[in-house]
Amino acid sequence: MKRNSKGKAREKSIQVWTYEQARAAVPYLTSVVRSLREHSVEALGLQRQARRLAAKAGRPDRDDLIAQEEAERLARRAESRLQETADELHALDVYSLDPTGGVALVPFVQEEQLAWYVFDLFDSQPFRFWRYQSDPDDTRRPVTSLQKGLTGSPLV
Repeated sequence: MKRNSKGKAREKSIQVWTYEQARAAVPYLTSVVRSLREHSVEALGLQRQARRLAAKAGRPDRDDLIAQEEAERLARRAESRLQETADELHALDVYSLDPTGGVALVPFVQEEQLAWYVFDLFDSQPFRFWRYQSDPDDTRRPVTSLQKGLTGSPLV
């Protein structure tokens, strides 16, 4: 939610999905979430490498400084790709809960409340679970016929 110049909160509508729309998007979501995971793992590894080089005991020599700068540059590039991929999901109103774990959230409405289908990249049934917006992040409720039969409408 963004604030306008007078400090009042502006409401943002998000697209909510039906279960069928979410299932139809599984191949695309799989591709994007897999890319998000790969960029996340790459960025974390390069950040760790840069920190390790920076924390190396003693005065760094030229090769150490070059290696550290290169690791930092590559980490920034991986972070940029990670952000671009996350933006691709956000354009669909799909949000990553755990980029490294391959978990994303797809919005829908359940009992007039915002809820999320939990997309799991590594599950044979990527939409096996759901949760309410107000639930803790690790909450997983099994998707039943009730969630599968919902129709989407914009949520304000």
